Amino acid sequence: MVTISRICLLAILFFTASGFSQNTYYVSPAGNNNNTGLSVSEAFATLQHAADIVSAGDSVLALEGTYSGFDLRTNGTQGASIVFKALVENVLINQPNSVTNDGINIESADWVVVDGFTVNDQPRAGIRIVTSDFVIIRNNICADNYRWGIFTGFTDDILIENNTCSGSEDEHGIYVSNSGDNPVVRNNICFVNNASGIQLNADASQGGDGIITNAVIEGNIIYSNGIWGGAAINLDGVQESLIFNNLIYDNHATGIALFMIDGAEGSKNNKIYNNTIVNPANTRWNILLANGSTGNILYNNILINNHSFRGSISIDQSSVQDFTSDYNILENRLSNDDGNSNMSLTQWQALGYDLHSIIANPEGEIFINHTAGDFHLLPGSQPINIGSSLVSSIVFEDLDNISRPQGSGFDIGAYEFSGTTGVEENILTENFILFQNYPNPFNPTTKIKYTIRANVILNGAKNLNVSIKVYDVLGNEVAALVNEEKQPGTYGINFDGSNLSSGIYFYTLTAGGYKSTKKLTLIK
Repeated sequence: MVTISRICLLAILFFTASGFSQNTYYVSPAGNNNNTGLSVSEAFATLQHAADIVSAGDSVLALEGTYSGFDLRTNGTQGASIVFKALVENVLINQPNSVTNDGINIESADWVVVDGFTVNDQPRAGIRIVTSDFVIIRNNICADNYRWGIFTGFTDDILIENNTCSGSEDEHGIYVSNSGDNPVVRNNICFVNNASGIQLNADASQGGDGIITNAVIEGNIIYSNGIWGGAAINLDGVQESLIFNNLIYDNHATGIALFMIDGAEGSKNNKIYNNTIVNPANTRWNILLANGSTGNILYNNILINNHSFRGSISIDQSSVQDFTSDYNILENRLSNDDGNSNMSLTQWQALGYDLHSIIANPEGEIFINHTAGDFHLLPGSQPINIGSSLVSSIVFEDLDNISRPQGSGFDIGAYEFSGTTGVEENILTENFILFQNYPNPFNPTTKIKYTIRANVILNGAKNLNVSIKVYDVLGNEVAALVNEEKQPGTYGINFDGSNLSSGIYFYTLTAGGYKSTKKLTLIK
C-alpha cells in the first residue's frame, strides 16, 4: 500500500512536471462529496462529483477502491487539459456512469486525459469518447464490457496508447468511428474480443465526410479475436495512414482488412510496414484489400497463414491500381480475385508483385517460441537483414523500441533481431547485454532472460554488476530481481506478478554503464 505522504509527493511531481495543474482533487470510496476534495483526508466520494466541478487545468486523482463511472462534458484547453488519473493500483470502475451505459463517458469535452483505470463489465463501452478532440486515453484496462473496450465517435486527434482491451462480448476491443481524423492507436493489447481487436470505421451514413485520414496504428499486440468475424485490424474508409510494427496472431478472421462498407470510399494510400501476422488454421487471409482500396503499400511484413486454402494477400480487381507489395515473407498462396482462388508466389510475381519476397520457413525456424506467443526472431532466422530500407522514414524502431536496423539491413516483421552485431572489447554498448521477457503479456509469471557476452571486459574485471528492477506506471519499484556480480553467460530469472494487479509495468536492466528499460504486461 502506498502511504498518504507518498501519494501526495507523487501527485506534486506528476502534475508539476506536466505543467497544467490548477486544482488537484482527490476521490476515495471512503470520502464525502461535502468535502473540499483538495487533499487525501478531504477526498470526494465519487468520480462523478469531481467531473461535475472540474474546469480547464484541473486534475482528479482516484485512490484505491471500487467506483461507479463518470460522465464529463467540460473542456480543457491546450496546455491545460483536464486529467482523471488512477493514482494507485486497484482503481476499479464496475458500474456505469449515471448518464450513459458506459463506464467513463467523455462527450463534447476537448483536451482531456484518462489514465490508469480498470473499467470492467459495462453495458456498452468501458470508455467512450464522442465529439471530443485532443483526448488521451492511456494505461487503462477495459475487460469484459458488452460492446466495446474503448469507443470513439466524431473525435479528432485522439491518442489511445498502452491500454489493454479484452473480452468485448459483442464487438471490438478498440473502435474508432465516424470520420475522426488523426487518431493514434499505439502500444495497446487487444485479445479475445468477439469481433475486431482494433476497428477504424469512417461511417459515412452517420454524417461527416465518411473518411478517416492520417491514422497511426503502431506497436499493438492483437491476438485471439474475431470468433464472430472482424479482422484483427479492420479498416473501413481509412486513408493516408500508417500501420506498422503490430504483432497479430491467433485471430480467427483476417489479419488486416482494408475495404469499404460504411466508409465513403475504400481504404486508400496506406503504408503497411513491418507487421508480423500469423494466422491459425480456422482463419481468413493475412491481408485483404477490397472495394476500391487502391494505392496501398506493403513492405517488410511476415504473413504466415495456417489455413489450407487462404494465404498471405488477397486483393480484388478494384483495388489493384497503384498497389505495391514487396520484401515480405509469404505463404505460397495469394489471390488477385478477392480470395476466390489462389496462386503461387511465382504466378503472383508474374503480375509484378513481391519480386523480392520469399516463401516462409516453418514458424519454429523463425520465432523463439510461437506456440507461447513469443515472436522474437531466432538467431540466423529467415527475416534478418533482408527487409527494405524504403520504410526508414517511418519505422525507426521495432515493437520493443529497439532501433532499426541492427545489422546490415532491416529485418522483416515487428521485431528487429539485435543479438548478432559484433563489438570491440572494453567498449560497453547495447550489443553486449541482450535481454527480453516472455511470455508478454503474462499471467502470473514471466521469464526475463539476459546475456552477457564473453568478450565483455570492464577495467580488467571478469564479472559485471547486474541489477534488474520492476516498476509500475507511476515509477514505484515493485520488485528487485537481481543485484549481484555476474560472469559472462546467459541467465534467466522468473518474475512472479501474482501479488500485483493487471496492468503495464516496466523493468530496467542495469549492467555497468549499460541501462535499458522495457515494458511488460500482466493480465489476470
